Amino acid sequence: MEKKVKMSKKDTVFMGLVYLFLTFVLIIVLYPLIYVISASFSSPGAVSSGKVFLLPVDPTLIGYDAVFKNPKIVSGFLNSFFYLIIGTAVNVAMTMLAAYPLSRREFLGRKIISGIFVFTMYFSGGLVPTYLLVKNLHLLDTRAAVIIPVAMSVWNVIIARTYLQSTIPDELYEAAQLDGCSVTGFLVKIVLPLSAPILAVLVLYYGVGNWNSYFNAMIYLKSQELYPLQLVLREILMLGKVDMTMITDVNALQRMQGLSSLLKYAVIVVASLPMMAIYPFVQKHFVKGIMIGSLKG
Repeated sequence: MEKKVKMSKKDTVFMGLVYLFLTFVLIIVLYPLIYVISASFSSPGAVSSGKVFLLPVDPTLIGYDAVFKNPKIVSGFLNSFFYLIIGTAVNVAMTMLAAYPLSRREFLGRKIISGIFVFTMYFSGGLVPTYLLVKNLHLLDTRAAVIIPVAMSVWNVIIARTYLQSTIPDELYEAAQLDGCSVTGFLVKIVLPLSAPILAVLVLYYGVGNWNSYFNAMIYLKSQELYPLQLVLREILMLGKVDMTMITDVNALQRMQGLSSLLKYAVIVVASLPMMAIYPFVQKHFVKGIMIGSLKG
């Protein structure tokens, strides 16, 4: 039978203070989330008058009804899903294609190329040259302008390279060569299946970044039908542009203002829900992948 180590009084007091501090931090972090969710389900009058503190007041779904009836929000939601799926696929593919050869010791010049990659983390041309490049490539006002300029992160390449160096032994590559496996076949059939933890980390990093990104869209896009949800949300939160023509049962100005605030909270919940739903499926790989990938290589 396992024997438990008896804690001294000082250790007990210390652990009690640690748990008390962590509980305090949890409340600070959790309360704004609970408030936003509760406000999104409350009535417009309760939200505008500040009656919502913890639980919904006069529960209603009018905020979510307004969200899904607003064509800008619906199109922004669909656009964000497009940028999330296609952008993350491009990000992960580019990252692994760069990380794999840099992880192979027989690849000539890998240290020089790695140094060039790291150099770009400290020095860049800036926004104006990047904009001119995107313009000369005729990518302005296209979906590609949101995806291609951020197709690869050097930091994630370094993490993926270190993971491959730490987990894929050279003997495995030599055995695959003896069996007639090509370099591409080794990458697709052996490396990728063994890289599930780091792939989960990359998908999570890039997915969250693509879903929350709005700056590139704000710079490169002019057509509102291409706007991601975050840019639509930015207009609602910062510029106060709310389409009230979709609400036919609101006549009083005060209620319209309350509905405007309610719509903000509902959009925040809708915008955050996909990432919250995806995270549990990749969380089990996250700690392992980031710890191994962060080791010095």
